[in-house]
Amino acid sequence: MAVGAWLADRGRDDHPVRDADQPRPSLAVDGKTVRGAYRLDGTQVHLLAAMTGTGQVIAQREVDGRTNEITVFQPLLAPLDLHKTIVTFDALHSQTGHARFLVEGKGAHYIALIKANHPTLHHYLKELPWRDVPLQGKTRATAHGRDEIRRVKTCTVTAGLDFPHAVQAVQIVRRRRIITTGKVTLERVYGVTSLTPAQAGPVEIAQRVREHWGIENKIHHVRDTAYAEDASRVRTGTAPRAWPPCATSPSVRCD
Repeated sequence: MAVGAWLADRGRDDHPVRDADQPRPSLAVDGKTVRGAYRLDGTQVHLLAAMTGTGQVIAQREVDGRTNEITVFQPLLAPLDLHKTIVTFDALHSQTGHARFLVEGKGAHYIALIKANHPTLHHYLKELPWRDVPLQGKTRATAHGRDEIRRVKTCTVTAGLDFPHAVQAVQIVRRRRIITTGKVTLERVYGVTSLTPAQAGPVEIAQRVREHWGIENKIHHVRDTAYAEDASRVRTGTAPRAWPPCATSPSVRCD
C-alpha cells in the first residue's frame, strides 16, 4: 500500500491538471488469476490491480476465494486520491454502486463498458440511431500479428441511460485481421461515461478505452513472460501479490 501511494503521488506530479475542468489521466482496474497458485480449498489466487496510463500499478488486492472482484473494487480504490481521475473498467465492474462511489465519493469520472450483465441498458445502447451519428474517430494499429482498425462514435443522451451519472453513450467498432491467415473479425463495444463532451471528446474516450485494454500487454503479459507468474504456486498471506517471481527461484521458499 505504501509503495502504491508513493507511485500515485509521482503520477500526480508527472501529470498535473492542465485546467480546472480537465480530468487527470486514466486509471485502469482489471483482475488476473495466478494459474498455478491454488489455495487449500481448491480456489485459485486472483489479484485485482489498478494501473495508471503509464503502466504503473499503484494498488493491488487479492480477491478472497469465497467472493469475486466486485466486492474488492471499492476497497482497492478507497485509499487513493482519485479527484478528476478517469477510471476505466470492464463489464464485470460496470455496477451502479461503483459508479456512485467514484463520482459521489471520490470526485472521479468513469468509462464503463456495458455487456450482457446489463441486458436492458446494453439493448438500449445497441438500438441507439448510430447510423445517423457521423464517424468521429478512426485509428489503425498493427501488433502481435494483428491489424486492427477502431472506429468510435459518441452521443449525448439526456434520457434513457439507466446508469448513475452517465451522460454520454459510446460505440467502438473493432475490425481485426489476423495477418498470417487473413481471418477478419468484427466487434461492437458499447459503453457509458460520466464525462461530458466538453471534458472528453470521442477520440480521447477511445484512447482511454484502448489504454484500458492495454493492461493485457503492460501488466498481464509482462508478469507471465518476464516473471512466470502463471507458474507461481505462492498462495500464503500477502506473498502472491508481493513476489510472484519467487516460484522460479529454487533457492527461495515462499510458502
